[in-house]
Amino acid sequence: MKKVTIDPITRLEGHGKIEIFLNDAGDVATAYFQIPELRGFEQFCVGRPAEEMPRITNRICGVCPEAHHMAATKALDALYHVEPAPVVKKVRELFYSAFYVTDHTTHFYALGGPDFVLGPDAPPAERNILGVVHKVGVEIGKQVIDTRMRNHKVIKMLGGRGVHPVAGLPGGWSQPLTAEMLPEIQAIAAKNVDFGLFSLKLFEDVVLANKGYVEMITSDAYTDRTYYMGMVDDQNRVNFYDGLIRVVGPDGKEFVKYPAKDYARHISERVEPWTYLKFPYLKGVGWKGFVDGPDSGVYCATPLSRLNAADGMATPKAQEAYEKMVDTLGGKPVHFRLAAHWARLVELLYAAERMQELANDPEITDPNVRPVVKTKPDEGIGCVEAPRGTLTHHYQTDERGILTKVNLIVGTTNNYAAMAMSVKKAAQSLIHNGVTITEGLLNRVEMAFRPYDPCMSCATHSLPGQMPLQVTIRDANGEVVEQLSQYT
Repeated sequence: MKKVTIDPITRLEGHGKIEIFLNDAGDVATAYFQIPELRGFEQFCVGRPAEEMPRITNRICGVCPEAHHMAATKALDALYHVEPAPVVKKVRELFYSAFYVTDHTTHFYALGGPDFVLGPDAPPAERNILGVVHKVGVEIGKQVIDTRMRNHKVIKMLGGRGVHPVAGLPGGWSQPLTAEMLPEIQAIAAKNVDFGLFSLKLFEDVVLANKGYVEMITSDAYTDRTYYMGMVDDQNRVNFYDGLIRVVGPDGKEFVKYPAKDYARHISERVEPWTYLKFPYLKGVGWKGFVDGPDSGVYCATPLSRLNAADGMATPKAQEAYEKMVDTLGGKPVHFRLAAHWARLVELLYAAERMQELANDPEITDPNVRPVVKTKPDEGIGCVEAPRGTLTHHYQTDERGILTKVNLIVGTTNNYAAMAMSVKKAAQSLIHNGVTITEGLLNRVEMAFRPYDPCMSCATHSLPGQMPLQVTIRDANGEVVEQLSQYT
């Protein structure tokens, strides 16, 4: 059996590889999306004071430390049994909205966008952010850089640092938003709304106007019918910071809706011996393997999933963009995985509008953001929507607040089974007997995981069990002398 390896895979956070196995006829028998890295945050956090977690766990990832910071802070709220004041929630969500704008900008323009702006078969040396800037113009490149720069300034103003924020406290926030800071943040939020509208127009002009791209997005090669997860408010609209977790089936009907504290009643995690990353699935359906459909517990938690799981957006311009996307793609739920790039831009606009709403809220400068906490800690679960999916932090402590158990279900972890299925389906659809396997063709296989915007650095936290390992020994000339492996 012939093996085709894509190693390393590109334009994602972290490391991974794809192994494609061809049968004797030259068709794809199977494919594996393998994650070979391990980071054991759950284990080395045990024994630490719980209040350190917002500062420790944001080191999991340099791309989305704000998401871990916020989930950890909300877990401390629950751990210490303290309800944050309205102003605390608003300042946190303002901070988080600025983060969302930067993160979605990064993925669309630097990671996912090159496949559409340059084309999936463009030379690898051009298929990157510099190629995008060259194609769309330096002025647009400046807008992208400026968007990230101004929102990182907001993150630093509110979070204490531009990267790895330090502001989260049990029930509170370390510093208030002052009246002196407000005009600049309001101006930044207004620019973000303009940038969100601009990005959607760019997607329309570059992607939707290209018949070939639309056919690729809606092709069976990039289509899977799974369950979808996302956080919603009391009107079932998308919310990134707070709400209930809603899951809808492949038919779009609500399957379950639950508070974060009940996640373990609905989500279970499975391990496979060939990868470090876990496979969450819906307990109420069960694990049926790497298959889709209503009888399989596989689910997604991506921007597209959040829009599928919700009944709409909570801001007006984002709602218009949401309705246009859904109508164009034939109604909900949308099962075309590449449409997640479009959904991400709808969310970018929502984050910008929500940031503008919060920046103009008269309560946002209330200085009372640091409550005195006197309750004893025991157990707490915090949840937010990270850009890559629903993020859950679960802590247990002794009476002194020292951590005795930590579990993290990260956005990318939710999507691992779906990503593995998408990669396999794309490979089976694109690679056949007689087809020349080119770099461009393999990039089209990689395109199957990019809509998920995976962050493997965040996601690799293995359950106790066997450790997959492969060691290749080479001589001084680089020739393979011996290969040793276990559980691979």
